[in-house]
Amino acid sequence: MQIDARLRAFAASLVTLMSCASAAFATEMTGDPAATCSGLAGPTDGAVKIDTATLQTPVPLSIAEKAPTPAARIIPANPAFCKVLGQITPTDPAAPPIKFEVNLPVEWNGRSLQYGGGGFNGVLISGLGLPPAYPFDKASPLALGFATVGTDSGHEQKPGEPPQLFALNDEAFENFSHTAYKKVRDAAWALMTRAYGKPPAKMYFMGSSEGGREALTMAQRYPDDFDGIFARVPVINWVGLQHAGTRSGLVTMGDGWIRPAQVKLVADAVLKACDTQDGSDDALVQDPVGCKATFKPATLACAAGHSGDDCLTDKQIAAIETLHAPYKFPFPLTNGLDDYPGWGVSGEDTPAFGPTGGWKAWWLGTTAPAQPPAPTNGIAWIYGAGGIQYVFARDPKLDVTTYKPEDHKARVLQVSALMDSTDPDLTRFHAHGGKLVILEHMSDYAQSPYAGIRYFENVEKTLGKDKVAEFARLYTAPGVDHVGSGAPANVDMLAVLVDWVENGKAPGELEVREQKTEAPAFDTLRALPLCRWPAWPHYKAGPVTAAASFFCAP
Repeated sequence: MQIDARLRAFAASLVTLMSCASAAFATEMTGDPAATCSGLAGPTDGAVKIDTATLQTPVPLSIAEKAPTPAARIIPANPAFCKVLGQITPTDPAAPPIKFEVNLPVEWNGRSLQYGGGGFNGVLISGLGLPPAYPFDKASPLALGFATVGTDSGHEQKPGEPPQLFALNDEAFENFSHTAYKKVRDAAWALMTRAYGKPPAKMYFMGSSEGGREALTMAQRYPDDFDGIFARVPVINWVGLQHAGTRSGLVTMGDGWIRPAQVKLVADAVLKACDTQDGSDDALVQDPVGCKATFKPATLACAAGHSGDDCLTDKQIAAIETLHAPYKFPFPLTNGLDDYPGWGVSGEDTPAFGPTGGWKAWWLGTTAPAQPPAPTNGIAWIYGAGGIQYVFARDPKLDVTTYKPEDHKARVLQVSALMDSTDPDLTRFHAHGGKLVILEHMSDYAQSPYAGIRYFENVEKTLGKDKVAEFARLYTAPGVDHVGSGAPANVDMLAVLVDWVENGKAPGELEVREQKTEAPAFDTLRALPLCRWPAWPHYKAGPVTAAASFFCAP
């Protein structure tokens, strides 16, 4: 009975959304869909080549047994669509092509959604899954009638190769930095125009992590190309992150490495110090900013001559304090930044889901950092050390322990100009009518949430708070790790963007849910208000699993 009611409600919401889409921009593929689809294949003017274009039959919802994130387990139901696979030929014959996928629904709502990538990319993003933070029980964007778009950003990650190897080629690295997403956007626009006889009425971009950086890159570099942009946990100060991640690995070499049992020790101490600051005992730190000022790692110091799992040595305490502190450059980067913000507190022992999680996944790994990095090391060290070798020094054999950014200043500045999406002047994006939503997870140890917070505050300083409120929002989710585990994290930002862009309804406080990865109900385990920065959830009364039990306030 309960599941049937939920399915009826879901179906009703889907019909409502599709009806709104139909009323606004909807159309169908011109002519016979199979013929129209197959007719898209072949060479086009310029560097774009369509390798295949095939009509796909509808597929049902299914749940994979394993995936790198909870959301990735969900293979959503999708309608009949034309699957287009293509590539864009590079100028440099030594550079790889930019591969892309465009999915064109037979029944189109007149909109497109481009998905961002992750990590160092190198994997073709299909655009068939759920976008970042998307509720598990919502119909996929393709099922709602969006044409969806994805790319590998201009290189392929091959098994056994360092993920940064492509960066030794200038064109491949520039494609990764920003040009691939623009080129693919334009190719997708042309395909939609051919398939439907008219261009898309509205274009959206949603990305997380590296994809979040790409999202902000589009707002900054190509402000007229997208109408609505969602950037979750964006890796915007990219150069700073690579250096800070390397530093975090260096300080845990040898005696500075923190064992898994000690990670739990720290997490428990953080909860003990800060859990009830919001007024409830809900095993979540709702005010991580205040908690960072409250919690002192030195309170866990070992007594003289002792070094067990129930305490921390001086070197381990120094490693944690280094993680929490900014990384300082000896010269300013693009847009005047000369540091990378330190990480915060809470979520240190978030259980790993696939390769992701808290300290053990992102920072520490299961073994102390090795040179060269080992698969059992933390992701920050694997990414950071490889970035130093292949991106900045361009010397795969470099001993990372000897690296100094001042010795490679010209290259560091060159990379910063390409990769750092930190330009606070969004005047043109605002003038275009674009809307931007940024979401930071406050227990993120892959990148510092304070980098995105600082960026948003710099946008406010540049344009003024009142002006920024017309087109941009920053939300923060306490207790959530990089990929959405640890606390309520699911919210339909696509619907938020569409409502803002097309109906002028600016978002206020939202609600995030933590859901079971079990179809068809995807039960909600708990929910919280999603507060606009600098507010955070305060407990008032009621069950701590209900969003209504909390209110947002600074």
